[in-house]
Amino acid sequence: MKLLGISGSLTGSKTLVTVKKVLEEAGRKDPEIETVLLDIKQYDIQFCDGRDPIQYSGDTRSVIDIVCSADFYVIGTPIFQASLSGALKNLFDLIPVQTFRNKVIGFVATGGTYQHYLVIENQLKPIAGYFRSFVAPSYVYAHNEHFNKNNEIIDQDVVNRISYLAEELIFMQRALGRIR
Repeated sequence: MKLLGISGSLTGSKTLVTVKKVLEEAGRKDPEIETVLLDIKQYDIQFCDGRDPIQYSGDTRSVIDIVCSADFYVIGTPIFQASLSGALKNLFDLIPVQTFRNKVIGFVATGGTYQHYLVIENQLKPIAGYFRSFVAPSYVYAHNEHFNKNNEIIDQDVVNRISYLAEELIFMQRALGRIR
């Protein structure tokens, strides 16, 4: 089983740090899981222009292939202007819809206000619903105050939520695998 962590941010590192922590925790809980990190700021991804995803090349094609090859996901975004990042939205637009169908997705978000967690409920979960994905009931929202000056997570409640999300993702993926 391949768990892909996607950091949907072109700036900063809090989202990346949080996604990495979920991957690390999942790897600790089940060493048989292959964890892969996709940090989209490391790629030169083209803007989606509506063409068939197979027609893209270079980094864009590589990223599409990486996403399509995963069995389940933890997807992270910073919250800008009360919404997911444009970079993550572009990635969603590039990926064939059937890629996420019947796959488990967990969400992570980082932001500067305590109300921004609502983006997960009001924007990310409906996108996953459109993809016909199975969404982990819990998620992780980390506020700027949950990090120290080195962007390390210092809030124990956030650490606990990361652990629970990793556990939930593994449980759901294993349960759905048995059903299929």
